[in-house]
Amino acid sequence: MRAVSARSKCIASFPLSRLGHSTPMSPHGPTTRPSSPPPPPPPPSLLDDFAEHCRRRDLPRAMKAMHAMQRHRIWADAITYSELVKCCVARGAVEEGKWVRKHVFSGGYQPKTFLLNVLLHMYVRFNLLGDAEALFDEMPDRNVVSWTTLISAYANKGMNDRALEFLILMLREGVRPNMYTYSSVLRACADLGMLRQLHSGIIKVGMECDDFVRSALIDNYSKWGELQDALDVFNEVVTKDLGVWNSIIGGFAQNSNGDEALEMYKCMKRAGFAPDQATLTSVLRASTALALLEVGRQVHVHVLKFDRDLILNNALLDMYCKCGSLEGANSVFSRMVERDVISWSTMIAGLAQNGCSLEAMRLFEQMKHSGMEPNYITMVGVLFACSHAGLVEDGLHYLQSMKRSFGIDPGREHYGCMVDLLGRAGKLDEAVKLIDEMECEPDAVTWRTLLSACRVHRNSDLAIYAAKQVVKLDPDDAGTYILLSNIYANNQRWEEVTEIRRSMRVRGITKEPGCSWIEVNKKIHAFILGDDSHPQVDEIKRYLNQIVQRLMSIGYVPDTNFVLQDLEDEQREASLQYHSEKLAIAYGIMSLPREKTIMIRKNLRICGDCHTFTKLLAKMEQRIIVIRDPVRYHHFRDGACSCGDFW
Repeated sequence: MRAVSARSKCIASFPLSRLGHSTPMSPHGPTTRPSSPPPPPPPPSLLDDFAEHCRRRDLPRAMKAMHAMQRHRIWADAITYSELVKCCVARGAVEEGKWVRKHVFSGGYQPKTFLLNVLLHMYVRFNLLGDAEALFDEMPDRNVVSWTTLISAYANKGMNDRALEFLILMLREGVRPNMYTYSSVLRACADLGMLRQLHSGIIKVGMECDDFVRSALIDNYSKWGELQDALDVFNEVVTKDLGVWNSIIGGFAQNSNGDEALEMYKCMKRAGFAPDQATLTSVLRASTALALLEVGRQVHVHVLKFDRDLILNNALLDMYCKCGSLEGANSVFSRMVERDVISWSTMIAGLAQNGCSLEAMRLFEQMKHSGMEPNYITMVGVLFACSHAGLVEDGLHYLQSMKRSFGIDPGREHYGCMVDLLGRAGKLDEAVKLIDEMECEPDAVTWRTLLSACRVHRNSDLAIYAAKQVVKLDPDDAGTYILLSNIYANNQRWEEVTEIRRSMRVRGITKEPGCSWIEVNKKIHAFILGDDSHPQVDEIKRYLNQIVQRLMSIGYVPDTNFVLQDLEDEQREASLQYHSEKLAIAYGIMSLPREKTIMIRKNLRICGDCHTFTKLLAKMEQRIIVIRDPVRYHHFRDGACSCGDFW
């Protein structure tokens, strides 16, 4: 009898004497008692037939043979039973798996630890954690696989304290953890301090050089945003496997460090490693974050060899949608052999965000017709599409019927779309009423949406109210302070203007400089307002000045409402002249052939003046210009924008 139990309370371990006195079981209950006449002799080929059925993964025949063996009180070897259990797991055959367990624990058969571990794994895969724990407690011997199976199960279910408790019990019983144990326990770290403590323990036992453990450490440091620690782990040894490379690349992409992720990808390829699905998924996400369509297209070539990988195809679809290439997105979506709710939701949202709202609504109807149930994100895309198409009644219908039709409780994102929709339609009072009736507290984004509607419809009083709500929830939002200041200035309320500026100085709030990126010849060119570091900046500014003069000759007038109102008129026009997106557009026209779409990513929302400038320029130059800002995707063509002049 074991002195120490694995459970938090002391329990007796499995008594060896019980193994010889268990009552044999049949599919219909207890078999003949020992006092009954002995069973007839088994067919000579029964064991061979059973082994063959297990090897071929023929579950019905294997189970039939096993029940016959039960009646004749004969047993097979552990390897054969393990094949049968694996078959049960693969088929999701829970009841059959339980019968296998009863069979091997009956009539004096003493299952080896190897087979018990297979059964333990089966219970975990079937999500029967209670049965797994009961079997674990009955095991006469437990090795590292036994402990690791349960620790991994606890970590996967988010039972972090239980996973760590079992690690301690495992060490107390003298069982040394292996690389799989530590990688599982690392996932259970509830805070950074615990992660560092475990890392120290790993170093003490000399397992920090194992690539499997190293990958887990990198993943977990990345999860906590500690990229330098992740990079230190990565750099500790010269030899690295593909899993370690994938961890560091994914860590950078996970923390919005797309540039570093792509640089690591290049280093990985130079080191001679071919990318797999995990690598390509991370690189696609980095390309998406940076709006690097050309890089994404290059990755697409490598994706073709994994054309049935759903996660990878969804990442590819997302990349094309968020880089503004609906042609690429439609091509990927139409060729996908398998689609899940993420695939449909990504395409619906992509169409809506790129100005194709009616197409998004039609796709939603196709999704429902296909039998796929929408989720929370799907409905955000649908309501976003309604807002851009001006479908007020449809939007209200979907918002009110989400819970009833699909079991989805409306959240802030759904209400935000409806506030946007009502605001676009000029129904500002209804938008305010909806905010008051929200089942969740409105956040700064909701109030910013109302503020944008007030700006478009020139409702100063409501704009001031909305702006004050934004400032309460997000006191460091420089854009709202400046907009509020300009509203006061336009209404000659100079005391309020002074107070706003004083508040900004006290809080140390300054407007984040606008920055725009454009990809030309596989290089990223960044333009920042007030920064003249680009090697061709003088040439670009001269060309931009020429463009502005030509536009002014056909009616363009700089809109100075989008700069500080206390600047002189000439200063205000000058500050508008060199907004980062204007510089990027000018460089794009200088550098790219006419048939090439000018793709620009921007860190701040595009201002009204730049929006008008780009519409007129797209018509004058007969160019297609796409600007992706943090809110929307703007496709400029023939003097119009896909956003319908509301953003």
